[in-house]
Amino acid sequence: MTAANPSPRPAEARPAAPTARKIWVDLLLYPTHSLPTALAPVLVGAGLGAREGLLAPLPVLVGFLGSWLIHVAGVFTDNHELLRLHPALPEHPELNRAVADGTLTLATLRRAIGAALGLALLTAPYLARVGGAPVLALGALGIAVSLAYNGGPAYVRRGLADPVFFVMFGVVGVVGTFYVQAAATAGAPAPWALLRALPAAAWWVGLPAGAIVTAVMLVDDLRDVEFDRAKGWRTGAVRFGARFVGAEIAALVAFAYAAPVAFWPALDLGPWALLPLLSLPLAARIVRGVLRSRAREDLVPLTPRMAALALVHSLLLGIGLALSR
Repeated sequence: MTAANPSPRPAEARPAAPTARKIWVDLLLYPTHSLPTALAPVLVGAGLGAREGLLAPLPVLVGFLGSWLIHVAGVFTDNHELLRLHPALPEHPELNRAVADGTLTLATLRRAIGAALGLALLTAPYLARVGGAPVLALGALGIAVSLAYNGGPAYVRRGLADPVFFVMFGVVGVVGTFYVQAAATAGAPAPWALLRALPAAAWWVGLPAGAIVTAVMLVDDLRDVEFDRAKGWRTGAVRFGARFVGAEIAALVAFAYAAPVAFWPALDLGPWALLPLLSLPLAARIVRGVLRSRAREDLVPLTPRMAALALVHSLLLGIGLALSR
């Protein structure tokens, strides 16, 4: 979860009046970021479900829609708080201008947050019928974490988003996806017992996805470090500097490619678990771009590229898991 996609225009250029589509799709919904990061753990969980003979496409699709809508509500909340608390900060000048000229209002953003959550809740009856109370608990956790990113506790301001993202995208998203497939295929008369009985792989195979999605957020932190410092946030980039965060990004991506090598013997997944290594050249180019970038404008395109890497890596891992039956 991050703030809106920033405009790469030079600071001195006056931005053109943004259209409604640009405001809601490109700047707020930000699909090149929100869709790949939400889909990454689902692909891994679906691949593991196929490996275990439990693949259930409909619960996976409905679960993905619910989780993505919750993610979108969090993105909208982040932007609402940025515009409410820091209306004069030109972090996203097109959004500032839209608010100033009345094209976008905070009340409209609040309604959009409610609409996203309302649509997400429409998936709850079906998923609860499939998987019972654990599904509702995971959904409630997702809503709380998404909204609290920059609302309420606002853990991003305290520099705590890294571990939260790693766990939510690397463990919770994959476990939830695998669980609804197991419940749909084998039944869940005792849902909590079923959750406890999930194979060890369900808790571990998503860690590479969690690592790369966390790296996506850290690229945003690097991009926005001067604005975050002005807001009084305590992100890693503010506290420790660009070199530290660059090393953290490199370490997370390296972990994402080392982990499948360990999965082969440790989780008995076989050589197909190494399929994500095909995307290693892409990962190297993106990380090299992050480490070499100094200007904010240079970092702008690297967020969607890192998000695309999360999608590609997870797709390859999901396929590898499915083929390792």
